[in-house]
Amino acid sequence: MIKNNSKTKQAKILRIFRKVHRSMGAMLFVFFFFIAISGMLLGWKNHSSGLIIPTTEIGSSSNLKHWLTIDSLHKNAVQILQDSVSSNISLVLDRIDIRKEKGIVKFIFEKHLWEVQLDGVSGDLLHLGKRQSDLIESIHDGSILDAYFGTTNTQIKVIYTSIMGFSLLLFTITGFWLWYGPKKMKRLKNKTVSKI
Repeated sequence: MIKNNSKTKQAKILRIFRKVHRSMGAMLFVFFFFIAISGMLLGWKNHSSGLIIPTTEIGSSSNLKHWLTIDSLHKNAVQILQDSVSSNISLVLDRIDIRKEKGIVKFIFEKHLWEVQLDGVSGDLLHLGKRQSDLIESIHDGSILDAYFGTTNTQIKVIYTSIMGFSLLLFTITGFWLWYGPKKMKRLKNKTVSKI
């Protein structure tokens, strides 16, 4: 009788987990699809031959004593961006990526995907390219919705990543139980049969 109760309980748990697993899979299919594709692309970005993220060039010297000031380099980057892309392009800076060992500085802008790579010594342009990886990352983590709706504190990103993280965790647990549960039930059945 105890074994039967245990088998019934296991079967009930399996039915619940199967229903949760199936419902979540159906509801979140599109989100899981975008996360999977964007995650793969982000994993490949440094091996994409410049298609996803511009290849980092090499400057003339890694000795910071010979470098121009950051202010001078920034002015060069802004001028190059305006001359090469558009005179009225946004110049709001997202970050400056200094690659001392490669002798270069990358200027990455906030409102668009352009990146300017300059030689640290001469300030000459080494590469001007689009960072598709930034767009892919914003799709991956949901921050593209914050940009679209103009939220100021990445609230949508936090909610989105929390829901998707919890869903993936629940998906993993229910998926494991859908694999392990039948094995456990089979063992219970075998024990019951062997005792008869």
